[in-house]
Amino acid sequence: MDQFEPTEHQHVRYNPLKDEWILVSPHRCKRPWSGQTEQAAEEPPPDVNNPLRAGAVRSNGQRNPNYTSTYVFPNDFPALLPKVPEPSPPEHPLFQAGPAKGTCRVMCFHPDSSMTLPLMSVEEILAVIEEWVSQVTELGRRYTWVQVFENKGAVMGCSNPHPHCQIWASSFLPNEPRVKDRCQLDYYKKYGKSMLVDYVEKELEQKERIVIQNSEWVALVPYWAAWPYETMVLPLNGTPQRMTDLNAEQKRGLAEIMKELTTKYDNLFQCNFPYSMGWHGAPTGPSSTPGDSPHWLLHALYLPPLLRSASVKKFMVGYEMLAQPQRDLTPEQAAGKLRECSNVHYRNKKE
Repeated sequence: MDQFEPTEHQHVRYNPLKDEWILVSPHRCKRPWSGQTEQAAEEPPPDVNNPLRAGAVRSNGQRNPNYTSTYVFPNDFPALLPKVPEPSPPEHPLFQAGPAKGTCRVMCFHPDSSMTLPLMSVEEILAVIEEWVSQVTELGRRYTWVQVFENKGAVMGCSNPHPHCQIWASSFLPNEPRVKDRCQLDYYKKYGKSMLVDYVEKELEQKERIVIQNSEWVALVPYWAAWPYETMVLPLNGTPQRMTDLNAEQKRGLAEIMKELTTKYDNLFQCNFPYSMGWHGAPTGPSSTPGDSPHWLLHALYLPPLLRSASVKKFMVGYEMLAQPQRDLTPEQAAGKLRECSNVHYRNKKE
């Protein structure tokens, strides 16, 4: 019997954050590709009619101010509203409905529609982080969950290329954080320590999945990553549990590592690298207080779809939808490829 080689032989890996398994099939990296490819689009010139730019008039007739940094406004087409009638109590356990209240906001990162995070300065990214903290602080007083997320690129369903994110706050705890809350609490009760604090310590020892690291943060490809070049960004000192508790050094360190990570992403395939990213931390709400959720550690997730090039993406279909997530490239191989990418953006090299 041949000896097991993780870069050659299929195996499953456990994701303790979500209590699920991932199928890793590295031998499939050798298969030829004749399926769908995405057009690696040329960078279009800024749209003078872009509704997110400074001074533009949006579809509801509202005019944006001539903002010079970040700008936040209520989503013109929100998925959640603060005041709506509530459903009646369920008559049968198989047909349950519950109240869902909340609010949705759009946050522009920069007034320039051609700008992206890796091309912004550290100071400009720091302004984004400060506004994230402000928004989570305000909305977290009223809502159980505040989801900050960015969809970048048309392939991720982003309808506007202007640099922006969304912030959805809800009266309920959504599925993903609800599962993470349960799994992290179970680990804490069993071992007396935060799961992700333990995880960061082990990753720093092994080093093989680390992409970049600074004095405050580490960006790594998780051992259980499902997407080809998925990464997590985690604080190094074991805190905070929520974004609202970031200190000044952590905020600046985060701005630096976000710029470096997204630059490496763009350099990987020499393109405006698409992804969905977002933040997970301890639930919020009127009763939440600093330090009340020792099982949590704040972290960001970057979930990019590209697999082999700027034009070939990973599809989560078939087996992934009906059985469990599956990946070809191992997380260690993905981390190695990202590490090798330059910290200088390819567009700046051409200039």
